[in-house]
Amino acid sequence: MLIGFSVQNWMSFQGETTFSMVASRERQHGERVPKLDKYATRLLPVAAIYGGNASGKTNFFKAIHFIRHLVVKGTQPDGLIPVDPFRLDANSLEQPSRFVMELLIDETIYEFAIAINRTTILEERLTLIGSASEKCLYERQGGQIRFDTGLKKDAFLNFAFQGTRDNQLFLTNAVSQKVENFRPVYDWFKDTLALVAPDSRFEPFEQFLDDAHPLYATMNERLPELDTGIVRLGGEVIPFDSVVLPSALRAMLHETVKEGDTVRLLSEKNDRCLVTRKNGELVAKKLIAFHPTTDGTQAKFEMWQESDGSQRVIDLLPAFLALAAADANRVFVIDELDRSLHTLLTRCLLENYLSTCTTETRSQLLFTTHDVLLMDQDLLRRDEMWVAQREASGASSLTPFSDYKDVRYDKDIRKSYLQGRLGGIPKLLLGSGRCERAQPKKIRKEK
Repeated sequence: MLIGFSVQNWMSFQGETTFSMVASRERQHGERVPKLDKYATRLLPVAAIYGGNASGKTNFFKAIHFIRHLVVKGTQPDGLIPVDPFRLDANSLEQPSRFVMELLIDETIYEFAIAINRTTILEERLTLIGSASEKCLYERQGGQIRFDTGLKKDAFLNFAFQGTRDNQLFLTNAVSQKVENFRPVYDWFKDTLALVAPDSRFEPFEQFLDDAHPLYATMNERLPELDTGIVRLGGEVIPFDSVVLPSALRAMLHETVKEGDTVRLLSEKNDRCLVTRKNGELVAKKLIAFHPTTDGTQAKFEMWQESDGSQRVIDLLPAFLALAAADANRVFVIDELDRSLHTLLTRCLLENYLSTCTTETRSQLLFTTHDVLLMDQDLLRRDEMWVAQREASGASSLTPFSDYKDVRYDKDIRKSYLQGRLGGIPKLLLGSGRCERAQPKKIRKEK
C-alpha cells in the first residue's frame, strides 16, 4: 500500500507537497478502513483528487509514473534522466527534484527517497521503519554510500555500488545484480503499483482472451451489468500480416519475438492484439466484442467499432476486479477515472470496490477526476477527497478536505466546492464575463 508521497520541484509542484493515505481521526466509513496493528495506524483504501484544468492533478500522476519508470526501467548509459523541474522560477531550474515515498510491503513500512537532476542521482535513501525505531538500509550521497551495520559485512553490496552509474538508482542496479535485500521494494514498484492514463490502454486485456484465467468468467459476467451493450468478449486468431502496424514496428516484431514469446500491442485501428511466435511463424489474436441480435444470436464487433466509453470500461474493469479480489495487494493510480464514463457507471465501479474493503484490505485506488457528483460523503470520507489548486505563482498544492475546519461530515460539500470556497476550480473570464465567478470567502483550514 502507499502510505505517503512527497514531491518537490517537479513540473508544477515547486515547494514540498505531501500527499498522505493515513486516515484521520474521523469515524465515517471506519468499517472499510484498513488497520495496521503493528504501527497503530490506519490507511485509506481510496483517494480522489479534484481540481480545475492545469491545477496539477495529472502532474501528480506523472510524478508517480516517473518514479516507477526510473526504478523498474532505469536509464541508459550516458542518457539523461527525464526529470522536469518547476519552470516558472529561475532558481528552481538549478535545484534538484526530490521525491519521497512511504510504502507498506508485507506489513513492513519502507521509505524510499531520492534527489536528482538531469544527469545524476544526487541522493538516494532506503529506510526500514519499525514500530518503535528506524533503520537506514543504505544512504547514497555525493558519490558515496553508507550501509546499515547489519549490511556492512556484505562485500558484494559495495561491489554492486561501484558498478552503479551516476544516472542510475542503486536500488535498480542492486536488484539487477541479484541482491535480494532490496527486492521487495523493487517488486512493489514493478508488480504492485499500476498506473492507467486517460489515453492509455490498461495492459492486461489478455485476461479477456484466456478462458483459463481466474477472472475470465467474472469479467464476462460483470460486463453486461455495466450497460455497454456487450454480452461478452473473446479472442479471434488472425494472420499477423492482417494487423495494421507501422512497417518499422512490424519489422522489429519479426526480429525480436522469439519462439514461445508473446507481446501485447495496439494496432493502428485500435485493435488490442497478442502476437506470439509458434512454429517459427508470428500469429496474432485480437480482442473482439459480441452483441445480442434480434434473432437471439450474437454479432461480432471490432474494438474500433465500440464507443469510447465501452472501450474505457473494458480497460478499467480488470483493474477494479483485481482490486476487489480476495487477498489483493495492488495499488492502482488512474488519471481521469471518469473519462468517457457516465457518472453513475463511475460511481458503480467505486461502490463495488469499496463494498469489498475491510480493516484487513491491502489494496488501494487513487484517482483524479472532474466528476463532482462523486464528491459525496455517503461514498467517500473527507480525508479521502483532495483538491489540487494552482496558486498565483503557477505552483500547485494539494489539500485534503479534512483540513477545512467547517466541512462537517453531514455537509453537502459539492456546493462549497463549486462556489470556490475550497479552491481547485477554474477562474473563468470568457467573453462578456458571464462565466466569471465571484470569489466567496474561503472556508478556514485547520491549524
